[in-house]
Amino acid sequence: MKKFILKFNTVADKGQDLALLFLRLILAYGFWEPAKKKWADINAIAEWFGSLGISAPKLNAYLAASTEMAGVFLLTLGLGTRLISIPLIITMLVAIKTVHLANGFAAGENGYEIPLYYMLMLFVLITFGPGRISVDYFIKRKQLG
Repeated sequence: MKKFILKFNTVADKGQDLALLFLRLILAYGFWEPAKKKWADINAIAEWFGSLGISAPKLNAYLAASTEMAGVFLLTLGLGTRLISIPLIITMLVAIKTVHLANGFAAGENGYEIPLYYMLMLFVLITFGPGRISVDYFIKRKQLG
């Protein structure tokens, strides 16, 4: 049994980079539609932000849309992964506070479930990095020579 567990762990460890790639791609996909919708009518988003009591709604609409769209591209490439994860987490915190918290936990009720999951996945990327299947890894490897 001990040999099986050791072998299993060795095989599972080899999947870490693939798991981090999939995590990045799923997050990027999750941010794509909201970012696209925000950019499709940024003025309507600014008005909606104002109705939610968000200060400087136009500025914050641009910040949220830009952060999400940057997240889509950077997470897909695995470029600046740890850095882009921080403003994306902040965006999710604002979304939870202003939109989702009052609806409870369940995603089906527009609750905070999905933004919370996104925050947890982003935290994993901050702590573990993007993995070896990323531009970040190749830059680091090139710098270390």
